[in-house]
Amino acid sequence: MRATAFLVMTAVVLAVLNFLVWGKERTVRHGRTVFLELAPRDPRSLMQGDYMDLNYAIHGDAERAAPPALPRTGFVVVRLDERGVGSFARFYAGEELKPDECLLRYRVRGEWQRFQIGPRSFFFQEGHAGCYEGAKYGELRVAPSGDCVLVGLRGPDLKPLDPPKQDIRGRTAPGKRSASPPVDRP
Repeated sequence: MRATAFLVMTAVVLAVLNFLVWGKERTVRHGRTVFLELAPRDPRSLMQGDYMDLNYAIHGDAERAAPPALPRTGFVVVRLDERGVGSFARFYAGEELKPDECLLRYRVRGEWQRFQIGPRSFFFQEGHAGCYEGAKYGELRVAPSGDCVLVGLRGPDLKPLDPPKQDIRGRTAPGKRSASPPVDRP
């Protein structure tokens, strides 16, 4: 009986995990591309090991416009320019969105009530920190539900910041850069 219960619980956990992964993969493949400008960060925490701590410029705009009794979770409306760069428009109140707008889910976290939109960290391979120091934008894929996935970092010209490809021995192949997902423009 215990073995059967264990197997059933394991199957349920694996099914839930696979469903969550499937949802993220679907967002990466079919989500709308949105670039969010990165805000200045404490340079001492810019690179911590094999990840970069991210802060988006949109956070400040949203925090300044936030009502006093802001719910812990909700949506902001992001207006996209012709390049796909998003800026804060307003908090979502159920109104219909314009073609150049999309929803992003926000959360208010922790005892300091930190406002959070999008992923807070970008993980990369050890030794590639220098490749991402010039990051100006976070590239997100956004689902219609407002959920998003960070798929990469971009420079000031919106070009991908990808590390050079390496062979099996860790040597950089001459002129080879890793491919990044195509950008879909509305």
